[in-house]
Amino acid sequence: MPTLPMNGIDVYYESHGAGAALLLINGLGADFSLLAPLTGELARHRRVVVFDNRGAGRTGKPDQPYSVELMARDTVGLMDALGIARADLLGISMGGRIALELALTHPDRVRRLVLVSTSAAGRGKVHMSLPMRLLWLLHWLPGRHGRYPQPGYAHRRQRDAAVRYDATARLDRIHAPTLILHGRRDRSLPLSMAEQLHAGIAGSQLAVFRGGHMFAFLSQRPAFLARVEEFLTDRPVRGSGATPDDSDPVGT
Repeated sequence: MPTLPMNGIDVYYESHGAGAALLLINGLGADFSLLAPLTGELARHRRVVVFDNRGAGRTGKPDQPYSVELMARDTVGLMDALGIARADLLGISMGGRIALELALTHPDRVRRLVLVSTSAAGRGKVHMSLPMRLLWLLHWLPGRHGRYPQPGYAHRRQRDAAVRYDATARLDRIHAPTLILHGRRDRSLPLSMAEQLHAGIAGSQLAVFRGGHMFAFLSQRPAFLARVEEFLTDRPVRGSGATPDDSDPVGT
């Protein structure tokens, strides 16, 4: 089992592919297996590192306060242990805030930043869309916990960290090339929050997709992957299965 000691816990990780490093940073309550539909495609042209955040999956779950800042330090520590001097970051939901914090506190470690279904600040509490609620209810049905269920206390610790975070006033300090991807019908984090993120990060790109908070994992996955690949490689991706209506570039 590949784990590394980090800030008082063991962090579980996996590395796929070869080349320039891309770290995938997961959202609230999720272990790295949620990212499996994305990992294989992204690892075709680079080294992709996926890991479980503090409080999820096979990473340590201490019952003590968490913060986005602490989880960003966990991520930097993992980069150090794996010998990764600089990496592209792709953060989803809470993982987007972890990626933001890492880019703010360690700008020399970030090549490019991809922020998915996220915002610079929490809304005071977690708002779950209908698909997210259904997935959460299915998770807690008997026999559906999976091999590495998240304890309730660990979910609360992650949730509290996510909703307390606020980097709004520091967004002008981010200078890494940034791509923001968001679902037009996101009920957990409304599109206006992604637009605020876009306005705060100079030179950032914002692309809006059909769907809600989980658009990247559902019908928009081919278009999402094509847009990420284009951003990371600076070249169009052919044969992705995406159509012109799959995403709407809002600005640069």
